[in-house]
Amino acid sequence: MKTLIAAMLAATALCAMPALAEDKPPLRIIYATHADSGNTFWLTVKKGMDDACAIVKADCQMLFIAKAGDVAGHIANIQAAIAQQPDLLITSITDDTAFDAVVKEAVDAGIAVISSNVDDNQGAKGNARAAFVGQSFFTAGQALATRVAGDFPAEGPIRVLIGVNAPADNWSRTRANGIIAGLEDWKAANPSRDISWHEIDAGLDYGTSADRFGSYFTSEPNLTAYFDTGFWDVGVVTVLKDRGIDPGKVILGGFDLVPDVLAQMQAGYIQYHVDQQPYLQGWAPVMQAGPIRDYKMAAYDVDTGSAIVTKDMVGAIEELSKAGYR
Repeated sequence: MKTLIAAMLAATALCAMPALAEDKPPLRIIYATHADSGNTFWLTVKKGMDDACAIVKADCQMLFIAKAGDVAGHIANIQAAIAQQPDLLITSITDDTAFDAVVKEAVDAGIAVISSNVDDNQGAKGNARAAFVGQSFFTAGQALATRVAGDFPAEGPIRVLIGVNAPADNWSRTRANGIIAGLEDWKAANPSRDISWHEIDAGLDYGTSADRFGSYFTSEPNLTAYFDTGFWDVGVVTVLKDRGIDPGKVILGGFDLVPDVLAQMQAGYIQYHVDQQPYLQGWAPVMQAGPIRDYKMAAYDVDTGSAIVTKDMVGAIEELSKAGYR
């Protein structure tokens, strides 16, 4: 009986929670990202944020930077957000030290901070943010390498190139480390095989990735596989097409499901991509804002996953991609 009464009281309290917040002002939420407004991936994150904000009736804003990789501009946006005293500040943390002071400044000002998309490599030990919503980059990189390695030819040397798109950023470096761990696992399981891998700074746009891959490919035309830590393997496809390389001759794997990637998967040039579900990276942190402000609940981590998408899944995803959900 005591258990039943306790359960009924808990249910009553939960049902009453919205009523307690009726006299509260609208939630104010600011999301400061490390991307520019033309980044297709981040438009999906923004849609997730906007949809969640509509549900909780919050006043929301996403702050972009002028150019990808502008850490100073990103920090300046966070400082501008702090000045507005939002109920929740959401931000990506692309560097293990650069954002420590500004996030602590926000926390000291009484602002709840959740990192999303990219976190400090040490998590809460390395930064004062309350929680992280996003992918486990190392695990995702390792899973991708394992999946691609399943397609390695049964005989002959294996030559692999890893495009580290932003070597100084947590997300890119950690994914690359995961890919290397996956390749090392394959090497250990196949000790008689000849496998080697190299890295290049592949850049953050299709043209740069194409140029740098093309230069490497000239010196290593028997490449088995190319990994991108983002979605800029689309630029690599351009090189393969220009040089008359058939789809699948070089196995391609990367991250995220922007429309250009889906098109090249359909064409057979890209075999595997990891979906970190950017819509959730906008939606999930916003949904925590009310409980954090109104009921003093703790922020919580959300792993948005590392599902690997293949060509046979593209048809079902394309319409969702066009609608901004994938």
